[in-house]
Amino acid sequence: MSSAIYTFERTPGYDLASMPRRSRLQLPPVLQGKESVGARLARIRKEQGYTQVELAERIGIIQALVSDYERDKLRMNAEMLVRFAQALNVSADEILGLNGEKRVGAKNPSLRILRRLNKIASLPATKQKAFLQTIDALLRVQEK
Repeated sequence: MSSAIYTFERTPGYDLASMPRRSRLQLPPVLQGKESVGARLARIRKEQGYTQVELAERIGIIQALVSDYERDKLRMNAEMLVRFAQALNVSADEILGLNGEKRVGAKNPSLRILRRLNKIASLPATKQKAFLQTIDALLRVQEK
């Protein structure tokens, strides 16, 4: 049986001591209210109409990491908290759930709806009127 010796090339600026490691702590998730930090992050992202891919691109990470944060597989450090807050245009306190249950169930227009409204606003007045009448008719049907 031969024993293999593995050698690793050193990457300039990195050594094993500075590489990120998975925490060995087995702490329960901190719950602020009824949502975990990950669930709150996912809710805020969806309310604003972003996909995980779009949010990842805005922050400069990959989609899999956004998914891991949202499922509480990764604990959010201060830098990532700031990046998520800036990308979603909310406060860090809101992501952490430190400002109460104010936003749970809040009806803020999503980014998807705002984009469509901007497209409608750029149309000529006659076409805008037709769109709004159609929307009003659909809303009346939904209310019944």
